[in-house]
Amino acid sequence: MEKIAIDTEFIKLDSMLKFSAAVATGGEAKLVISQGLVKVNGEECTMRGKKLRPGDKVKFQNMEFEIVKA
Repeated sequence: MEKIAIDTEFIKLDSMLKFSAAVATGGEAKLVISQGLVKVNGEECTMRGKKLRPGDKVKFQNMEFEIVKA
């Protein structure tokens, strides 16, 4: 599981996918989220603006990420 360190209160789901290089573009992030291909804390999430905070876990394809405080 890859740890994504943030120094802000939260990061939005689409931004996290781009930041982690799980997707190449914002458009691709929007597409995979809207198709229900991303899970947040074990549940399918279709809100690209979902606020992720330290402790949240994201799963996309074979990749897993955990949001941690920087």
